[in-house]
Amino acid sequence: MKKVLLIEDSQDLRENAAEILEIENYEVTTAENGKIGVEKALKVLPDIIICDIMMPELDGYGVFDKLSKHSETASIPFIFLTAKSEKTDVRKGMNLGADDYLTKPFEENELLEAIESRLKRTAFLKKEYAKNIQGISAFLNEASAYLNLEELSKDRTLKTYKVKEEIFKEGRLARRLFFIQSGNVKTFRSTETGKEFVTGLYGPGDFLGQLSLLGDTSNYVETARVLETAEICEIPKSDFTSLLYGNKEVSNKFIEMVSNNVIHLQEQLVDMAFATVRQRTAKALLELDEKGLTTDDEHQGISIPREDFAGMIGTSTETAIRMLTEFKNEGLIEVASGRKLVLLDKSQLKDIAEFG
Repeated sequence: MKKVLLIEDSQDLRENAAEILEIENYEVTTAENGKIGVEKALKVLPDIIICDIMMPELDGYGVFDKLSKHSETASIPFIFLTAKSEKTDVRKGMNLGADDYLTKPFEENELLEAIESRLKRTAFLKKEYAKNIQGISAFLNEASAYLNLEELSKDRTLKTYKVKEEIFKEGRLARRLFFIQSGNVKTFRSTETGKEFVTGLYGPGDFLGQLSLLGDTSNYVETARVLETAEICEIPKSDFTSLLYGNKEVSNKFIEMVSNNVIHLQEQLVDMAFATVRQRTAKALLELDEKGLTTDDEHQGISIPREDFAGMIGTSTETAIRMLTEFKNEGLIEVASGRKLVLLDKSQLKDIAEFG
């Protein structure tokens, strides 16, 4: 049962609205002025607050301001009630951050629809979605319903890519966002000399191509190639832009989902500038292990092409091989059959990555 806090100084309106909501199976708490309303909000922690603007003791703006400063109540949906229809009152309330407003007198259905709409919105924005095809599909379907979008693609089947197969190529027209359900993928850019500069390694739960879809030229800024047989879900650019620009709140949630780890990318750039090759090698090995690209389970793992590894740490292939040999001689890693890397001493590798 959802809890509603109704703050209203008119006894008749307060009692009538409370009765309407209780009939609809809401648990209703009432307050006759703003000061009492704040106290009850902090005690009850309702799912939604409906508050009159003009009240004794403390007006609705003051109630909203006080509750917005408490972490327990700051995110509770807030609907203003006003007896005036002037745009200035409405504008002020919405500028403060209120979710909605109702002008008195209001019809029963207006009250119920406003509450239902705000609760549905809050439930959507608070919901966590799994980083798999089922979670992504659930998000896209619910976002579509939330935005009243009919055009979002319904066909989100998985496509299987083989080892070394390209998902998209640098310079080609960017038409899709890609989500990795399984497998591993590297992205790289080609240098003027024809060498590959590895820009990232990605695994299950990661997105690819999002930055290219935002670019002015709308071309892929890098190439994505499969390292280990992968299942990829393709999302059309039209869906991407609808979710990104259709609604600020949906956009924020969508950006959070597709951003992968931007902080990690910033750390990589700093490492390229200031960390030693030894530090970068240790960090790259730990990253591969974290992404499940190397394991010590019966020496299973993925064979990382040495040129790809060199691209990760920003050095020549020869230097990368020399560093791996050093780590092997120190007992930190093992090179198993098929040139697969297995980490033997992660603790020591973490020390090297941090302190050199």
